[in-house]
Amino acid sequence: MFLAGNSFGKEFVITLFGESHGKCVGVIVDGCPAGLEFSEIDVQRELDRRVPREPGIASSRIEEDRAEILSGTFRGRTTGAPIAMIVQNRDVDSQPYERFKDIPRPGHADYPARVRYGGFNDYRGGGRFSGRMTVALVMAGVVARKLLARIGVEVLAYALSIGNVLSKTDLTREELRKVVYTTSVRCGDRDAARLMERAILEAAEAGDSLGGVVGAVVYDVPPGIGEPLFDSLDSELAKALFNIPAVKGVEFGSGFDAARSKGSLSNDPLVIERGKVRFETNKAGGILGGLSTGREIVVQVAFKPTPSIRRRQRSVNLMSMEETDLELSGRHDPCVVPKAVPVVEAVVSSVLADFMIRSGAIPKVLE
Repeated sequence: MFLAGNSFGKEFVITLFGESHGKCVGVIVDGCPAGLEFSEIDVQRELDRRVPREPGIASSRIEEDRAEILSGTFRGRTTGAPIAMIVQNRDVDSQPYERFKDIPRPGHADYPARVRYGGFNDYRGGGRFSGRMTVALVMAGVVARKLLARIGVEVLAYALSIGNVLSKTDLTREELRKVVYTTSVRCGDRDAARLMERAILEAAEAGDSLGGVVGAVVYDVPPGIGEPLFDSLDSELAKALFNIPAVKGVEFGSGFDAARSKGSLSNDPLVIERGKVRFETNKAGGILGGLSTGREIVVQVAFKPTPSIRRRQRSVNLMSMEETDLELSGRHDPCVVPKAVPVVEAVVSSVLADFMIRSGAIPKVLE
């Protein structure tokens, strides 16, 4: 039995371990069907595109992440046993964090973590609360995406907004496939991508940071997937997405805009197309009553600005119990959105793989 808070899922269960400045970060995937073609090459391909390489867009801590599969595969296929994967932490500089050991950084989990764990938690680089933990989520997502591909389900994410710069929202499936990872900010709209990049560089130059929104679209999910009431599709997706560091909001379809609309404008009419029932529009974002409708699942995930900034901020010294100011040093992302795009894809894929196994759409043994 895994400790509460470290695992997620019912049939496709992912358990994260490691810390930002520890020996490694890793994941155990339990419940993957036997017979899936899977190798370190698959994982490495996804890890290589996780971090933008353009100067100034991401932290200067760019690990050459090398995926290692420790268990769960044999002769290039999954065995049905737990799949354990790790990435070693090599480019680590913990010295800057020593001066903040007793001074919680604004916007970080330093203070509540110290209270929760009695000061025994690993505070270096944020420890368990660091964005570094998303490496493990991405590795789990590789397994999930390969499972979903077998039944034709595809998850595509992109930078919807960064700061005040908005992407087009009518991007096609083909544009999302071909354009997103050719831009430094992971946006499917090239014009918006250039403006987003400029906004990030300007914020970084001013010692500040930006937040933004990652959009994700899931294609070809059959209707009726979900387990209401308390394992509904949207509630499980939201719960999983809120476990990505820096996420502060999740909405589906028209989201909060629906609260300012009318039923006559918010409802999606049903029509018959080629002998099948279909929703003419998709303001519900592909989910009604916690069940998939057969339309694309559309979700938006809001990320706050990176809290580690070079500007002077107010905090307290927990040893002297006095107020103080601090200025942060170290290597930090001026905006987490570009790195978050593949993480959102991975998390959404993992939740859907879990539901597909639970529904029987993905069998326990693959042929």
